Amino acid sequence: MNPSQHPSSRRARLVPRGDNDKIEIVKTGHRTSRLGDLYVRLLAASWQRLACLIVLLYLAANALFALAYLAIGGIENARPGSFADAFFFSVQTMSTIGYGKMAPVGLAANLLVTLQVLSGFAFFALLTGLVFSKFSRPTARVLFSNVAVISPYDGVPHLMLRLANERSNRIVDANIHLVVLRKETTKEGHDMRRFHDLPLVRSRVPILQLTWTVMHRIDETSPLYHTTAQTLRDSDAEIIVSLTGLDETLSQTIHARYSYVAEDILCNAAFVDILNRRGDGRLDVDYHRFHEVKLFSAS
Repeated sequence: MNPSQHPSSRRARLVPRGDNDKIEIVKTGHRTSRLGDLYVRLLAASWQRLACLIVLLYLAANALFALAYLAIGGIENARPGSFADAFFFSVQTMSTIGYGKMAPVGLAANLLVTLQVLSGFAFFALLTGLVFSKFSRPTARVLFSNVAVISPYDGVPHLMLRLANERSNRIVDANIHLVVLRKETTKEGHDMRRFHDLPLVRSRVPILQLTWTVMHRIDETSPLYHTTAQTLRDSDAEIIVSLTGLDETLSQTIHARYSYVAEDILCNAAFVDILNRRGDGRLDVDYHRFHEVKLFSAS
């Protein structure tokens, strides 16, 4: 079975599955200022959105200054009433690239030029800092299997998932943490969602360069003991995975996260082997089968 085309679940996730996924949360009765978190919002925005926003702000600012120049006049050699001449005069002023034939004339025009030059300096300084911060922010490229599986290992059922470092470098001192979030009912009859840690057979590897099969032993001490596919769905369970490590190239800590809802967890299944040793001694990793699993009958 190849779940690489595994359909996305309609259940609400607490953790997005990738950088392009967004979890929509409605906060009723809570007022927030969009400008208060503007820097964070811009850093979190995609490069496409940020580029579009920069272009729109740049064009809008020059258009406003162009209208102001048209209102007060004072542009030498500009065609009377020409918005195009005023706009390109504004572009040259903001970018401080020289005027050519056009130049400001009169006190009002020169004051407006002074204001625009100061605004241009501030705009480009903030833009440079934002782009550099976004470009230099450390990110992880970790590939997680589309599904998690529950299969026996040494006679005991284990929850397993697979991950790999997509970059050609190594993640040093990689640490992973699993929790299950599920709906429970207290003795008083109150419904609430609780986190439970899932201890791992191995939660740390010194170097992550190839693949890593993460395993949680489902025994009497496990929060998943006696769990079935139906109980996972009934409790609205979600397995949340978080990975931290040191990028060997950047020498900075990186983070990755993923989540599996009940529909993403396959019982009585196992991942197919994707590691093979070639005749020349090199290790071959078949990423075409990274998400592939095999099903077997329950004993």
